Amino acid sequence: MAARVLLRQRVAAPFMAASLVGGALIPSVAMAEAPSYDHPSSKKPIYDDVETFLSPKAITTPVPSPASETIPQTSPPSGPSEQAHKPHGPTPTDRLAVEIGKARLFLHRYAAATEDAVNGAVDSAFHLEQSFTSTVASLAPPRESGETLMPGLVYVLVASMAGSIVARNRNVLVRASVPLALGVGAGWLLLPVTMTNVSDLLWRYESRLPALADAHLRTRDGIRDAWSFARVHVDVGRSYVNDKVGDARDVVESWVKKGK
Repeated sequence: MAARVLLRQRVAAPFMAASLVGGALIPSVAMAEAPSYDHPSSKKPIYDDVETFLSPKAITTPVPSPASETIPQTSPPSGPSEQAHKPHGPTPTDRLAVEIGKARLFLHRYAAATEDAVNGAVDSAFHLEQSFTSTVASLAPPRESGETLMPGLVYVLVASMAGSIVARNRNVLVRASVPLALGVGAGWLLLPVTMTNVSDLLWRYESRLPALADAHLRTRDGIRDAWSFARVHVDVGRSYVNDKVGDARDVVESWVKKGK
């Protein structure tokens, strides 16, 4: 056993000495990185597979031919004319914007119509109030006329109540017409200016209905004709009575004279 160890030491000593001498005579550069394979080495590789020791630059991938199936066939880019003629449909955002615009226009129209209706109702109410107040004010007599409403209206109401008391045992037509006739008569007698204003106002409303206005005119003309006819007959009767009374007085006077 000890002989073998000694023999190995003796064999290894000349080999180590030869290695040191060779390194001193043939110096080589020690590289920290792997040796480059760009420059071909004069040493013969110990492996048959040479491709594994080739540099990455030496290994090139084969370029396939244009007709090869490995290259994907790409369509040529379309020109600007084709892109210009290509129809583009509305996007969801555009459609949403259009619907929002329609909704806003509908709400605007509805709000404007509501506002116009409210403004019209307020204007009509204001005009109605103004017309009512101006109409009531126009019925009152002016100051220079010297006519007062309060006592005259009380007298008119008393006359109407008196007419209803007088016609309480009569039929419906008489009970409705007598108080009205007495009230209107008392009004024309006590409040002539106010009754004139009231009649003018009634005529203004009656003129909107031609048939009613014509009937009113015929009735008024008939009443005026009857009144004038009655006055003429009263005058004729008065003159006749005066004549008869004068004749009778003359006869009596003549009798008195003859008696003397």
